[in-house]
Amino acid sequence: MADLQDDLHPAAEAGRADEPYPQEAVVVGPETYEPVSDPDDTPLTRARAVLAAHPVADGYSGLADALRRLPWYDLDVGENAVDTDVPRLRKGQVGALFWALHLPEGQDGDRAVGATLEQLDLAKTVVAAHDEGLRPARTAGEVADARNCGRVAVLFGPAGAAALGDSLHLLGLRVLTLAGTSWAGAAGLTRFGEEVVREMNRVGLVADLSGASAPTIRRALALSKAPVLFTRSAARTLRPHPANLPDDLLGEVGEAKGLCLVPLTAEQAGPSVRDVADHLDHIRTLAGPECVGLSGTYDTGSAHPQELHDTSCYPRLIAELLRRGWEESDVALLTWGNVQRVLRGADFTAHAAQQRRPPSTATIADLDR
Repeated sequence: MADLQDDLHPAAEAGRADEPYPQEAVVVGPETYEPVSDPDDTPLTRARAVLAAHPVADGYSGLADALRRLPWYDLDVGENAVDTDVPRLRKGQVGALFWALHLPEGQDGDRAVGATLEQLDLAKTVVAAHDEGLRPARTAGEVADARNCGRVAVLFGPAGAAALGDSLHLLGLRVLTLAGTSWAGAAGLTRFGEEVVREMNRVGLVADLSGASAPTIRRALALSKAPVLFTRSAARTLRPHPANLPDDLLGEVGEAKGLCLVPLTAEQAGPSVRDVADHLDHIRTLAGPECVGLSGTYDTGSAHPQELHDTSCYPRLIAELLRRGWEESDVALLTWGNVQRVLRGADFTAHAAQQRRPPSTATIADLDR
């Protein structure tokens, strides 16, 4: 991650009320890690105690698209047609959820922009209709506010880069995937692609590099002044999937203080909870405990490992990590702290960049002739 030049200080984060948290809250407790009590001394009990203070920030959910195919649903009381609903989010102690707005392959130009806007409108409508359990959020402070009020924070994105069309109208999303376009392809970022990254930094939009080529990843890591995400990437050494990262790139992600979110899918991580834990161990060793997180990838049509079949199952994974000797402080980073760090970093970078440069009006025709 490139260094910021401005000597600025981030504003204090919202959502630090002194009054007690409501009883129905998904999570309670401070942002900074403090050891939790463990009266029964079992991994599952300890896992639930850690998650009560440091819930899961799930980096990828296909729920918005899955609901589009249903004639009727009620996420507040439970919905068996999908992997995610409010009761299971609470049981799994999920505090934040990124809703993916990816499109079917082959859509581009104005068609892709329009389809992304339709998905975004649907996602906002769904969250508004279930406001007893869900709350829209964009910043780290808004995410903290949502959890303090007993709601699951919903962040909109990642969306595909095709949603930009041929200009830099960024749609008000939170995360954009830099892959599958003429300006972020096998050869890396073009001049327009580099301008996209700069403008994303300026508006606080987080770059998702899962599925991007190695040249694109390396250039984005060098260029971006904000931390980047990999919303669906495990370790290629353990599972040879094209979206998984090789060891050399994992090391570079760690050096740049990016964040690799391991998907809970059998295809990318393996068929068991132990396989997922192996990927988390491997990435933590190579990139560092500050650079690994979780991505449920539920409601995407993917098969999930045994014992991790829906969003209620996160305590089982955390219990496996505790059995392996993970420190509770590292678990707190994995589930909550690392995503909050990325969101704060993006907001700080945007605050600095907006004082340095005006909004970009560049187009592909301007820069990639």
